[in-house]
Amino acid sequence: MGARARLTTAVCAGACALLLSGAPTALGAQEAFVRVDQAGYPSQAPKRAYLMSNFDETGTPFAIRSSGGSTAASGTIGSSSGSWSESFGDVYTIDFDAVTAPGRYTVSVGGAAPAVSPEFEIATSASLYSAPLANALSFYENERDGPEFIPSALRTAPGHLNDEHAMTYATPKVNRNGGFKGDLQPLGQTIDASGGWWDAGDYLKFVETTSYTVSLMEAAVRDFPAELGTDAPADSDFLAESRFGVEWLLRMWNEETQTLYYQVGIGEGNKSTVGDHDIWRLPQEDDTWGGSNPADRYIRNRPVFRAGAPGSSISPNLAGRDAAAFGLCFQLQRVSDPGLAERCLKAGERIFALANTSHKGKLLTTIPYDFYPEREWRDDLELGASELAIALQDAPSGSLPSGLPHGEASFYLAEAARWAREYLKKARGNSETLNLYDVSGLADYELVRAMRAAGEPGGLDEDEAQMLAALGGELEGAVAQSHKDPFGFGFPWAEADTASHGDGLAAMAAEYDWLTSSQLYAAEEVDWLGNVLGANAWGVSMIIGDGSHCPSQQVANISGSLDGSPPVLAGAVVEGPSDESSSGFVEGMRECPPGWGDGGYGRFDGSGAVFSDNAQSYTTTEPAIDLTASSLLAFGWGAAGEPAPLG
Repeated sequence: MGARARLTTAVCAGACALLLSGAPTALGAQEAFVRVDQAGYPSQAPKRAYLMSNFDETGTPFAIRSSGGSTAASGTIGSSSGSWSESFGDVYTIDFDAVTAPGRYTVSVGGAAPAVSPEFEIATSASLYSAPLANALSFYENERDGPEFIPSALRTAPGHLNDEHAMTYATPKVNRNGGFKGDLQPLGQTIDASGGWWDAGDYLKFVETTSYTVSLMEAAVRDFPAELGTDAPADSDFLAESRFGVEWLLRMWNEETQTLYYQVGIGEGNKSTVGDHDIWRLPQEDDTWGGSNPADRYIRNRPVFRAGAPGSSISPNLAGRDAAAFGLCFQLQRVSDPGLAERCLKAGERIFALANTSHKGKLLTTIPYDFYPEREWRDDLELGASELAIALQDAPSGSLPSGLPHGEASFYLAEAARWAREYLKKARGNSETLNLYDVSGLADYELVRAMRAAGEPGGLDEDEAQMLAALGGELEGAVAQSHKDPFGFGFPWAEADTASHGDGLAAMAAEYDWLTSSQLYAAEEVDWLGNVLGANAWGVSMIIGDGSHCPSQQVANISGSLDGSPPVLAGAVVEGPSDESSSGFVEGMRECPPGWGDGGYGRFDGSGAVFSDNAQSYTTTEPAIDLTASSLLAFGWGAAGEPAPLG
């Protein structure tokens, strides 16, 4: 990174409100742009903005001005932190940590290419992140499937009621797009697969993504009760939503026959069948779609796919994720709903016991595998075992249900340490930071907490120091990456799921600092979250409602606004910048933006990364439940600063 901008401070005052719109500055002949965190900056946290320019701005004056016009701070621009593109040959950092008074502000830069940032807020952490958390809850509520839908401006009727009596099928052989030959083979058994959240810009439901989402949501509810739990305001209390998700996971597990089902619906059909991705419509239309046309039969009556024969081994990624979700369910529901807690604990332990721990080849994720190509599973088992250990540590002696495979927390603590060791041996060189495809960034943190709750027992395959070194090593890798990027982002912009990686990194930074009672990554926590929220080359937040988007999502496109005004799918995290944008019109899509352009963001593409604000560009603007999940932890940590005690 380049030299920090020099500033002097002045007094700032004024009322604050969260900035919920972040459309790009009008282009015209403007040659320089200031990018800021559009959700705002915590009063006592580091604060950084970025100036993009094709001029040498070293020594150029800047000022931080309140909404009333007074100057809160001023200084001069330091040296460049690097080049972004041919259009913007230099990026400069502007730091204004000393501005702490609550209020609304802008960053103004003078010189040959003057620029002014969007207005942003400085406020307490709790105040700043309350609206983003409320938005995130509204996103999940809008994603609800089945009879427990919640009416809103985007949702007027329940969807997929036929899932209540869905036929189960054997997994067919499919090509990389999900197409299959012939017909599906029914198993003769119907199940209630209703409920759950549909996943992304489609209406398919997956255990792979839902178990990940539920686990992160439950962990946030447990750790931050005043921000996301029962002590939170009603519009950001995620306890009921986490229960909604876990109840669908329980429906996908038959306790009596020990059978796991892992997917509802098909993405692609074949010459004689229509798949979900072939049509653009509201979810309530599916139950009667096409009348009696046999080609639409799997839209009206969606297939449920079985992971294996009753009692057979389970792909270890699914086993670990389900075990984590159910272990956390027990932690949350043990007192308030003992019956649900007991069901969760039994399911979590029995699924964990069926994990195929000698797995080779592709994991079972979805049909097709290429929709969600997870490669590593040891981290999933580490997380699942850690949550089961914490669950059993929480339970008073004699209160556990009968028939559990293991009633001792020590068994699962040893299992968690075992899988942490195996992950470090086999996968650490190719690991990712916290996201759908790698949960080690949460698993390591949970394992350390479980170790501490157990009194730091000896004889485990990994100890606390080794786990902290592992978590810190991933963060150091992100810091090294940030030094290569003029915006200081800890993950490459020209890859997939950039926004969720940024949120995951912010959560991991907070985890490590709390576990070590340090502030080693405090600046990175704020910066990486800020990168997602607008402090990036495009100057747009990757969270709808805190930015301006044409999301590649059917409900948002059909029922929502196309100009950023309400209603929008607020709180949803989109894919974010990637190495490519995508296109492909489906009949029924509403044109967004006008002319199917890139929304004006193409000018800011650089370093191999692109962002297209286009409803067809699912590679950059598709929201999903898993993409949004890490934002709950990031905002929870940002608002609370530390987790509630376990137990």
